[in-house]
This record gives sequence, structure tokens and C-alpha cells, in this order.
Amino acid sequence: MNIIITGASKGIGNELVKVLARHKQNQIVAISRNGKALKELVAECVHLYPEAKITPYEFDLNQFEFYPFIVQRLETFIHKCDILVNNAGKLVNKPFNKFDITNFDDTFNVNIKGPFFLIQALLPMMNKGAHIVNIGSIGGVQGSKKFPGLAAYSASKGALAILTEALAEELAEQEIKVNCLALGAVQTEMFAKAFPGAKALQNPAQIAHFIADFCISGSKYFNGKVVPVSMSTP
Repeated sequence: MNIIITGASKGIGNELVKVLARHKQNQIVAISRNGKALKELVAECVHLYPEAKITPYEFDLNQFEFYPFIVQRLETFIHKCDILVNNAGKLVNKPFNKFDITNFDDTFNVNIKGPFFLIQALLPMMNKGAHIVNIGSIGGVQGSKKFPGLAAYSASKGALAILTEALAEELAEQEIKVNCLALGAVQTEMFAKAFPGAKALQNPAQIAHFIADFCISGSKYFNGKVVPVSMSTP
């Protein structure tokens, strides 16, 4: 399968690349603005799995003016895409009355504007039967427990959930499935920075195995669904 993963330099995206690289039939394009970390990831995967096929693609997803040209660049690596994982995320933990426009724009650019326009740009590359997996948050699910300081983050992930539902309908004629995994707390670098001292129930390696399985087989059972992946209640 041809797979594109954003936010691949660390955390969940990094571990997801490692899991999917185990299968030599997978051709993975790992996207991040951190080129050095991507090269280290590729080297680690090839060391573990000599037949791994991973292409690092250094790209800042905030550079929206370059999105119209991204297909031209990616087509030098893979001609078609079977799985797209919109994993890149931004979390700023700050009280609502202290949140400024820059914080807001940074959060929404990465969490919703990026996936929106990346999917749009990559549509010409998507195979029939392709699966788009948006990595959301349980905080973006209506009725879930919310936390102070995460108003913008939760709102942006809520928007991603609704985008998922809308695109499942809009892309149905092209036989492209779109789903969202609404993750609970995962012990990533982003989580540790936002919640110093807190401990999440899941680590990136654990959740990456679940996401990998869902990417490959989830579209057989789900479309347009926001699937909570959390131990918390509600």
C-alpha cells in the first residue's frame, strides 16, 4: 500500500511509520517540517526492517501557498495513495482569556485548515477504495469531558470530526472512505509539554498499533465515523 503520514517526526506519527514499515509491501511517505528527525526515523526503520520503503518529505504544513504543488512533489515518490493519515497536531494549553490570535491561528491552521487543504490537494492521487484517517481527540467529541485551557484545541478537533463526516459523503462517488479516530490522552511530547507532570494511560507505541490496524482494515467497517479511542468516561 502507498501511505502518507503527516506529523511523522515524533510521537504517534513516528511510531505509526515504524509499525507500518514492518510490511515490505508498504511504501510510506513520512511528512514533517523536521527533516533531521525524519532522516533519523528512516535510518532506524531500515536498520530494523532492511526492506522498509520510507521516503522522508520535509514540508511545513503551514505553507498553504505551496499546497497546489504538493502532488507534483509527492508523485516523484509514489504515483497513487491508498492511505492518508492526518496526524499532525497542535495543542496549546492556555486559559481562554489569555488565548491570543496567534495561538488561535496556529492551532486551527495545523488541526483543521491543514487537513482540509491537504486532502483537497491530494485527491488526484487517491485510489478508489482509499482510506483517509484523521487523528482527532476525544475532547472534540460532543458530550465528552472537557478540560480548562483546551477551548481552541477541542474546538479545532471538533471541526475535524465534522469535516470527516462531511467528506465521507462528498467523496463517496470516488469510493474514498473517511474516518476520524478521537484519541484520549497519549503520553507524547506534545501532551507532556501541555500537561507537565501528568501521566497518560497510553503511550505512542501502543496507540500506533491500533491506528495502523484501523488504517488498513477500518474502511471495511466504517465510513464517516468519529470513533472514540479512550479509556475515560464519558
